[in-house]
Amino acid sequence: MSEYHEDNLPEATKEYHRIIKSVIEELEAIDWYNQRAAATSDPTVKAIVEHNRDEEIEHACMGLEWLRRNNPVWDENMREFLLTQGEITEIEKGGADEENESAGEASDGSLGIGKKKK
Repeated sequence: MSEYHEDNLPEATKEYHRIIKSVIEELEAIDWYNQRAAATSDPTVKAIVEHNRDEEIEHACMGLEWLRRNNPVWDENMREFLLTQGEITEIEKGGADEENESAGEASDGSLGIGKKKK
């Protein structure tokens, strides 16, 4: 039984699917190990499952990096949202201000004339 929703997919699409599925599986494993670590009262078991969880985090990040390197939309969004400060849900709003400025409307109400672009 195929997990594809369409037939005759190009190999690049199949590779993309493989990475997506792998990242999903790694995230599930991270969650399972994290729950086991939280539930156990044995410090050795806790250490082992936390170690296993952290290995799965590494694997998930490797898959995410492949997606970033191979898809411009993943790349754009990771660059916008990852390794940032402040409220995550507010980051995109900063992009709206930049769009207004590039359209001739600065966020301070001026036309942005005389301001240096970053």
